[in-house]
Amino acid sequence: MLVADFDFDLPEERIALRPADPRDSARLLTVRGRDVGALGDFTFMDLPGQLRAGDVLVVNDTRVIPAQLFAQKGEAAIGVTLHKREAANQWWSFVKNARKLSVGDRIDFSRGAAGALTGIVLDKGAEGGVLWQFETDGSPLETVLQAVGHMPLPPYIARRRGIDAQDLADYQTLHAAKDGAVAAPTAGLHFTPRLWQALRSAGVSRETVTLHVGAGTFLPVKADVVEEHQMHAEWGSIDAETAHRLNSARSAGGRIIAVGTTSLRLLESATGEDGIIQPFTGDTSIFIYPGYRWRAIDGLITNFHLPKSTLFMLVSALMGLDVMRSAYAHAIAHEYRFYSYGDGSLLLP
Repeated sequence: MLVADFDFDLPEERIALRPADPRDSARLLTVRGRDVGALGDFTFMDLPGQLRAGDVLVVNDTRVIPAQLFAQKGEAAIGVTLHKREAANQWWSFVKNARKLSVGDRIDFSRGAAGALTGIVLDKGAEGGVLWQFETDGSPLETVLQAVGHMPLPPYIARRRGIDAQDLADYQTLHAAKDGAVAAPTAGLHFTPRLWQALRSAGVSRETVTLHVGAGTFLPVKADVVEEHQMHAEWGSIDAETAHRLNSARSAGGRIIAVGTTSLRLLESATGEDGIIQPFTGDTSIFIYPGYRWRAIDGLITNFHLPKSTLFMLVSALMGLDVMRSAYAHAIAHEYRFYSYGDGSLLLP
């Protein structure tokens, strides 16, 4: 299967630079039936009417950290995007000008900010990957990052406008609780207290899992053949009580609907061939593309994704490539807003 099979034309004006206000006023495209693709145009406040009593929405409670750091080494500008924690103060990152760094280098990221932060290069990997050991003035690393770091907006937004204070709120979900992500689980951005109240009134419940989204989600697929692409690992967790409630809900006839591809990938990673969701703590690099055999989920709420991305491959695996091509063509023609700050879709195979 070729990566080019997942390409489509997207006018640049369809890329959202700010979220809908209020968040739950974002538009919602429903796509029903694998290889059928019956379409409906709604908003997120219509979501309760599109679900059934007994359904369970599974959200990701990761919280985005200020994961971009900047420094100078001589004349070279060093740009760092953290993407996966290895230990308390150790992170793998993608680095602009990584070739200028050597193992053992000490880089000052403080840049006059209130917190002192030094990074020591421990290792170098492929594609600009660098493993850092961070030293602070004694404060927790998370505290120093709040002073020194910058919010890691997706590059297709950051290159079109500056990152500002509004993004500190806009790029976190209502459910954000556990620091560690370097990208927001953006399907969750549409949910508000009043929407959750309406969902509860409709008999739809909520469960929470954690997947710390890595910067690899922004990387283009460089392979020509889908099967040759390598996913970056991300850390996730589902506790035993949550797994039990999800299995019980499904046994009672409820549908498990992931809010976002991050929740979906974690659920599928935690589920065996028997369809039973198990407790899970650890890394996952699951890559889902057409031909995948689904185990855990019965539906997905997700935003609109980039051409030739692993996420467009994932939704095509769920609904069928032709269905998703038609759905995206409809979304473009009807001026839906795309990507992280854009509108969303409800996919029910």
